[in-house]
Amino acid sequence: MPDASRDALLIFNPTAGRARGLHRGALERARKVLARRGIESELAPTDGPGSAPELARRAVHERRGMVIVCGGDGTLNEVVNGLAGSAIPLALLPGGNANVFSKEVGLPWNIERAAELIADSERRRIALGHVTAAGLADGGRYFLSLAGAGPDGAIVRAVSQNLKDRMGIIAFWVEGFRQLASYGFPRFRIMLPNESFEATLIIAGRTKHYGGPFQITTRADLYGNDFELMLCGTNSRWKYLSYLPLLLAGRLRRARDIRYLRAAEVRCDPMDSEPVWVQVDGEPAGRLPAEFRIVSDALTLAVPGKERT
Repeated sequence: MPDASRDALLIFNPTAGRARGLHRGALERARKVLARRGIESELAPTDGPGSAPELARRAVHERRGMVIVCGGDGTLNEVVNGLAGSAIPLALLPGGNANVFSKEVGLPWNIERAAELIADSERRRIALGHVTAAGLADGGRYFLSLAGAGPDGAIVRAVSQNLKDRMGIIAFWVEGFRQLASYGFPRFRIMLPNESFEATLIIAGRTKHYGGPFQITTRADLYGNDFELMLCGTNSRWKYLSYLPLLLAGRLRRARDIRYLRAAEVRCDPMDSEPVWVQVDGEPAGRLPAEFRIVSDALTLAVPGKERT
């Protein structure tokens, strides 16, 4: 085996967003860029839900020098759950529909340029979010970017893989308008260490970006040790609709019934009979009751150096 410190496992999802049209040749070119910089990589395709964490755990067992992910935010989340608690650096080649995290760390869309930045990357040890929720197995799930409960959880749960395959990130907007017509906006209680609130939506952000180019938790800090929480108190579908122009303009903080807080842990309990669904990094994650908490010193990221972003 090559020097473990320079030996990477490149996990890619052949069905994710952009990766469907990303010929093997593009990945091979990225591998050549890495090889020229002394990083040898082995391609490891996923073969369905749940395979990416196993591949990541394999990399830990083999003491690889790096894990590189080419896929969407869902594939990235699975790999994070396989690497959490280890010292192996995680890097990303953009390849999905939304690519929320790649926007956060300033990675370019060009896969070869992204590979160059990986070769020159700096290592940053970060905290992760973690959620436990009803219906979520295996003791919960880690997340890198954000989690939410309420209408966004219902949208993520309802959108079909077929629609995502055909429409990409637009699928979530299509499903969002469907949900707007039928969702009941059930209230739930949000409990922090020293206060509590009622809301119909919560976003626990570790990053600023949400659902592609939009930003909701605009003061979230990936390198900090807390969440920025966004809470929405209204149960009016028309008020939710009125927030769209503010979201598009990046001014959601100006909306009424919107509250921003910071916390390292939060519990959410249902108040109505209608289930409140949870999502993490754009993937379904059970329903309320749920707890979101920060796990410090949980993952090493390989991110572009400040002078190169």
